Amino acid sequence: MKALQAYVKQTNDWNAIFKGPQFDLSKAEDRQRLADKIDAALSPENLTCDGELSPSQVRARYKELTTVAKELQKLDPTVKFYDYS
Repeated sequence: MKALQAYVKQTNDWNAIFKGPQFDLSKAEDRQRLADKIDAALSPENLTCDGELSPSQVRARYKELTTVAKELQKLDPTVKFYDYS
């Protein structure tokens, strides 16, 4: 769960700067919102930053996001992913 917790902390830290919503893993609604956020980040355009990232950067981002997705699914098997399987 380390990757998931680190991802949530980083996301919440950024959201705090811009006065965005905070994610709470104890809430089912927030877990689904996180799954949706991960799905969006895994889209080819977002994953590669529209082709601006090097292949090694893309692989690292993909590995991080899929690890977080697996941990989120382990925590809550009811979350739905659409781009990540």
